[in-house]
Amino acid sequence: MDDVSFARALHVFGVVLWIGGVAFVTTVLLPAVRRMKEPGERVAFFEAIEGRFAWQARGTTLLVGLSGLYLVHRWDLWHRFAELEFWWMHAMVLVWLIFTAMLFLAEPLFLHRWYLAQASRRPERTFALIQGLHWVLLTISLVTVLGAVAGSHGG
Repeated sequence: MDDVSFARALHVFGVVLWIGGVAFVTTVLLPAVRRMKEPGERVAFFEAIEGRFAWQARGTTLLVGLSGLYLVHRWDLWHRFAELEFWWMHAMVLVWLIFTAMLFLAEPLFLHRWYLAQASRRPERTFALIQGLHWVLLTISLVTVLGAVAGSHGG
């Protein structure tokens, strides 16, 4: 296997784990947490599960970013960022930037504390907001994945 094939395989592997995890959190975990009876139980359970996934998400976003950068450099695809036809390249970078900023900056610096404070005061509203934001992120991620697969295969 050559370096480009290996980088592409790592890139797809990372995307599957990362966006698949976001889909699980959005469509399975958050709805299950919202059905728990006690707000304290919700927060503790979500914290335990999400905390473990955050490390997976950080690792896979790093893997996706590095492998994507390598592929753009290796294939000299920089010109695609100047062409609207390759909108999905822009979308991939945008989705990566959003998640990277959330996982490496916002969450450790302030978002985690904000979530705990809000969840203790207004648990229903907080979980609804978190779930809504996850749906937005999942939707733009899936549109990007569909566009990237179609675009990279001539669609």
